[in-house]
Amino acid sequence: MKSIQRDELYEHLSGFLKDKGIELKEGSYANGIQKGCTLLADAINLSQKGLTRAKGEVDKKLDQMRQTIHEATAPKPPPVVQAAKPGAAKPKPQPQSRRRNRPSAEA
Repeated sequence: MKSIQRDELYEHLSGFLKDKGIELKEGSYANGIQKGCTLLADAINLSQKGLTRAKGEVDKKLDQMRQTIHEATAPKPPPVVQAAKPGAAKPKPQPQSRRRNRPSAEA
């Protein structure tokens, strides 16, 4: 959102009131309204900056929370098989199937 200029609200208010038949002339009353509009514009601008900053912080914390949930719920990697220790019983090798020599059809 764009920031509001300090006198922008007062100019819009003056134009709105002039359309309704009320003209703000120089004086203490008009100066008080102008100061109030300036304070309101400053408060709006500071609030907008604060909201933008807060949104950035919330997004950052939300990303951290998503990462934590992902790490906690991600599938576990398969267990690593450790090599057999020396001196431990070794499994018997399985006999390999033998190929029989078949006579070729060319003979």
